[in-house]
Amino acid sequence: MDLDRYTVVLLVTPEQPPELTEEEADRLQDAHLDHLAALHEEGVLLAAGPVGDLADGRRRYRGLSIMRCEPDEALRLKSEDPAVQAGVFGLVAMPWMLPAGAMHFTPTTFPRSTDDV
Repeated sequence: MDLDRYTVVLLVTPEQPPELTEEEADRLQDAHLDHLAALHEEGVLLAAGPVGDLADGRRRYRGLSIMRCEPDEALRLKSEDPAVQAGVFGLVAMPWMLPAGAMHFTPTTFPRSTDDV
């Protein structure tokens, strides 16, 4: 059986997230969205979006991305995200395989800022 290979990257809340002003948080969110849109335009990011849970009163899992590359490359690319660099998000990457052709991604446009959402 032929398999398609992707990488799933989870954005997680780190143990010691930075305390940000509302202005800093807004700026980093826009930079985060812009980074995702750039990866999508490059063709390496296929899908991304927020997820959430409330473990111990805080959100541990923040977002999920499906990428068309190996886990080490996905971590390298995602670590360039300004919100990751600022310590807002940590990263967990894992390979994901499924029967070839089982999933299709329709061309779309990713927002570059919260104004675009």
